[in-house]
Order: sequence, then structure tokens, then C-alpha cells
Amino acid sequence: MSEQSIALNRFGLGARGDAPPLADPKSWLKAQLHRFDPKPGDFANLPNRSEIANTLADYLEGAFGTKQGPSVDAMPQPGVDQLKLARKFIREDAAAQYMAQVGARARVAIASEAPFVERLVHFWANHFAISADKLVTIGMGGMLEIEAIRPHVLGRFSDMLLAVEQHPAMLLYLDQAQSIGPDSMVGARLAKRGAKRGGLNENLAREIMELHTLGVRTGYTQADVTEFARALTGWTVAGISRGPGARFLAGRAEPGEFVFVAPLHQPGARTIIGRTYGQEGEAQARAILADLAASPATARHIATKLARHFVADDPPPALIDRLSATFLKTGGDLPSLYEALIDAPEPWAVAAPKFRTPWDWLVSALRAVGGGPLPDQMMANVLTELGQPTWRPGSPAGFDDIAQSWAGPDALVKRVDVAERIATRLGGAVDARALAPRLLPGSLSPATAQAIARADSPAQGLALFLVSPEFLRR
Repeated sequence: MSEQSIALNRFGLGARGDAPPLADPKSWLKAQLHRFDPKPGDFANLPNRSEIANTLADYLEGAFGTKQGPSVDAMPQPGVDQLKLARKFIREDAAAQYMAQVGARARVAIASEAPFVERLVHFWANHFAISADKLVTIGMGGMLEIEAIRPHVLGRFSDMLLAVEQHPAMLLYLDQAQSIGPDSMVGARLAKRGAKRGGLNENLAREIMELHTLGVRTGYTQADVTEFARALTGWTVAGISRGPGARFLAGRAEPGEFVFVAPLHQPGARTIIGRTYGQEGEAQARAILADLAASPATARHIATKLARHFVADDPPPALIDRLSATFLKTGGDLPSLYEALIDAPEPWAVAAPKFRTPWDWLVSALRAVGGGPLPDQMMANVLTELGQPTWRPGSPAGFDDIAQSWAGPDALVKRVDVAERIATRLGGAVDARALAPRLLPGSLSPATAQAIARADSPAQGLALFLVSPEFLRR
């Protein structure tokens, strides 16, 4: 692969057919760090968080008679009317919000003049993965990316980490909004009443340590997770969080806002990985997050994932070492980390070991043909068909970033079908024989060029190009 092709495809989201050749690929990539728009018009026109949260709050009020939902210690079984309301909410209001967010994300990626930074946004959104499959997060799937990832993608990792962990989408997805300190005011009251529901929830604490910062098997213990979970108690969401602490939120904030509720917080100092935190209230978990963000284990975890995403499924150890050192030296300054990646020799190697994920492949295909994005619902449906529904991974670990997960025979057949639909939609308006060399400069094999030239029609030639070995990889 030429350096121009690597910059466009391995670092970016694929070339656009009408784009001029790159004179200096590395400078082109670095310049994007200064011209990225964190909130382009397509996102500005979406319903805001307050509107989305109010829609959910209205559903909860209709289903349970209160915008805060049922109390944890007296939660009724859903009746027929409640199930009907839930289905209506998912089918109509929440689905419309989700489709609009997917469509906006696709339009921004396809039109972006800073595709390297857009790829980084997608990388971080998968690193801090949530799932829109959960009732309370259907309409919030894209908001985490828009509000917590995009504004901080060119800032410091610690700032992005705090924004993510305090975002309602993450708090609701990992059930943190319902977590209660056993010895808190609310916890003591529940214990006195013999309540069987409610209590400490460790989901967020565990995923922060295992997935978002330190990584697995890096020295922390189950006791550290529990202590961190205790420190996080009180972090909740106004207006749409369920539980006995909901009454303390009345009038404090708009639905969907992060709030700290002291009566839910476990009192006392916490000791985590050998360090004691005596701060009170919200400040305690903030201090723990700051230390986790600065840990050498976090630096190595982030460096490994970046190297895997941009270079190889089995990332080069030397590159991981350099990226980790840059992270620690700069205090987690992300632009410095990205520049170190651009300047490293490994991403510019001739081999093309990375297989495009369905999202990456579809966006690159639509950027290539210049036909514009698919309609919102069609875009969401096609990504589901290809096996990577937007903001809907199977676990908090996000979607896999290795070829083995995406290169199976059935998956390739589905890409062939989608490529044919894209080509047919354009009605033969794109000549793949001329397009292919511009999109993959110095990378198009004679075999692929010959297959395109021998195609029975322009549409067939374009479809063949979009599923060629060169286009499937970056």
C-alpha cells in the first residue's frame, strides 16, 4: 500500500471519489487535529438530552404512575397495560430517536473532512461501549458519543473518562443510577424495613477498571471493585432513575442530568489498590477516577487498543511501548498520542492486516461512491444485517476489533448483497474502472482491476470493487 492509501484508509474512513490526491499524507492527518468539528449541524439538529429524557420519563409515568419509576422495594410485575406502553415506547418514540442518531452519525462520517478524527471518535465510542438495546438507553445510545466523546476526543483522557462515567447513558446502562450504599441514609432505612430489593451495584466500578482504564489482570482485586462501587454510590440520573432515592432528586435537575445524591452515598474512606481516599461525597469517586486515568496500566491498555485498531490484530510490542510512554509523559494528552501514532513506522508498513468492520466498510463504500448516505432507517437496518448494529454491542466490551470476528463466509456473503444494492441504487452512474485507482492509490491489484474491467455492467463492476480483497481491508 502507498502512504497515500494508508492515510486514507487505515487512518481515515476511506477516500472520496472526488477528492484530490494527498501531497503529504502525514501532514494531512495531523492537520485534522486542528479542524475537527465536535458538533456539526447533523448532530445539532437532533433532539437534545432533555427531550429524550423527558420522553422516557413520560413513559415511566404512564407505566408506573411516577416519573421516577417504581420504588426498588415494592416494584410490581409489569401488567398488560405496562407492557403495551413499553412496546409503544420502543416502537415509536425511542426507535425514532435511535434512527435519527444513527443517520446523523453516518452523514457526518460520510461527509467529514476530518475522517481520521471521526475514526477516533468511533474508536472511543466502542472503548466506552454501551448498548441501546436496553429500554432506558434506546434513545441515549448516540448521546454518549455526541456529548462525552466528541467534545473530548482532542483533549485529555482523564476529562473524557469523567464525562463518560457521569453521562446518564453509562449510569443507566450499567445500573449505577440504582446503586445504594449499604450504610447510607437510604440503605440503612431499607435495611430497617427488611427490603429485599436495592443495594450496592458493582457493574460500573468493574467495567471502569476492567475495560475503561486498567484492563484485566492488572493487579486490582474484587475487594478493590467493591470499594470503588461504594465510592460511586450517589452518582445517579435525575428524572428517570428508579428507586427509593428518587424522591431526593425532585426539583434538583432536569430529567437526564447527572446528579450526586448524598443520602445514597456510602460514608467513610475507601482503600483501592493500596491507596486510601478520604474525600467526602462526589469528590471521592472523582479522585479515584483521576488516579485510574493516570495509571501506567491504563496507559498500556489504551496503547494496546490503539495499536490493535490502527496497525494489526496482534499489535507490535515496540509500538505499544512508545504509545504508552507518550501517554504517561503527557498526562494522557490525546492529540500527542495520535501524533505519536502517525509518526510511528508500524502503521505505514506495506502489509494491510486490518479487516474492515461492517461500520467501517459501509461508511467507506458510501464515501467512495459519492451517492450520499442511506436513509436513516435503512442505514440502521443494513448495519444490523451486517452484524454491527450501531451502539448495540453484545457486552460492555464493545465490538471486536479483529478480523476473525468479521471475515466469516456468511458475513462476506452479506457484504456482497449490500454492495450489489449500493451499486444498483446508483444505476450505473459510477465507473469503478476509473474510481478504483483513485480510492486505493498504489494498492489495486492487477487481478481486481481485470475483474472490474470484465464486469458485465458498471453496476456489477462497482459491486465487485466494493467486495474486493483490497477494499475489504485497510
